[in-house]
Amino acid sequence: MSRAASFARREWGPFSAAVRNALVVQGWRAIPLTLVSMALIVLFDAVQNQEWGHGFVQDIGFVRAADPVWLALLRTPASLFVPALSLPTWGALAQVLLVFGTAEIVLGRPRTLVVAYVCTLAGTLYARFGVAVGPDGPLGLSAADAQVVDTGPSAAVTGLAICVCVSLRAWFTAVLVVVAMAVEVVVKTNLAGREHFVAIVTALVLCALAALLRRRAPAEGGPGGAERSAAPPPGT
Repeated sequence: MSRAASFARREWGPFSAAVRNALVVQGWRAIPLTLVSMALIVLFDAVQNQEWGHGFVQDIGFVRAADPVWLALLRTPASLFVPALSLPTWGALAQVLLVFGTAEIVLGRPRTLVVAYVCTLAGTLYARFGVAVGPDGPLGLSAADAQVVDTGPSAAVTGLAICVCVSLRAWFTAVLVVVAMAVEVVVKTNLAGREHFVAIVTALVLCALAALLRRRAPAEGGPGGAERSAAPPPGT
């Protein structure tokens, strides 16, 4: 086996094996969260493109840094499924199918939901912080960014991709994701690019917290802790 093939097998073999095994055994029942998320994206896209529905979607899913905090927090969950203006709907669907689907299988549904929501929320809160700091401050944003409509699953997708890579020890892929987002920040210098980087940092913090909890659990479990720590990872 060549070096390239060996590397590909080590790096991406766990991805393909986990997804293939889950789909063979359970079929589409392995990713119900992913399918529901895709259906919501299609639904929101269809509704907001109707004359009667645009205002409705705006009221429940459009988030801006200029909005009151309580309103932004209420709208954040729905905003995840409202396609971003800068990304075609088919792009959002492809992201969710690939990344949400893999995460649902590897991490499990509860962790996938937590990571997706927390990373999206972190981006929403960062936008407010950046606007408050101003363009001349560190991590600051311009006043115009306060009016940018902040929707779409991309922050959640970015965070989930990092968590899946860490879970499967796919370090090269994780580095590729970080580098791609760093390049986006430098090239585009827009709100979305910075929120993606915030999602990466948030995901790494969540991974660190999860690892800390796993280490503490065996220690607190007494003599049987070692046996319990050998249990299969979440999502298997």
